[in-house]
Amino acid sequence: MTLAHTEEVVTVTDATFAEEVLAADLPVLVKFTASWCPPCRMIAPVLAEIAQEEAHRLKVVRLDVDQNPSTTTAYGVLSMPTLMLFRAGEPVRSLVGARTKRRLLEELGDVI
Repeated sequence: MTLAHTEEVVTVTDATFAEEVLAADLPVLVKFTASWCPPCRMIAPVLAEIAQEEAHRLKVVRLDVDQNPSTTTAYGVLSMPTLMLFRAGEPVRSLVGARTKRRLLEELGDVI
């Protein structure tokens, strides 16, 4: 399901995860998501806004857990949406559930 407001949020897969996330120069916020997940849809516009507004210091990507089981399993993701912030190839913060833009930025403020 592609939404018009998610053009700034890049979709990654098991095949592109290492290149797009682990090797990225900027910190990367990964949204582990699923098409059947209502909270995932709720947070999509929030992440699209953050992707546009914080592009100079943060990359935002999404990974469909149903289509990419290897990466999902590798990071122990069990609940959707899980937001995981990677810096220099390592996960440094993990958050579960939808939240407001202000709250999300506050929770990530010390690691981005």
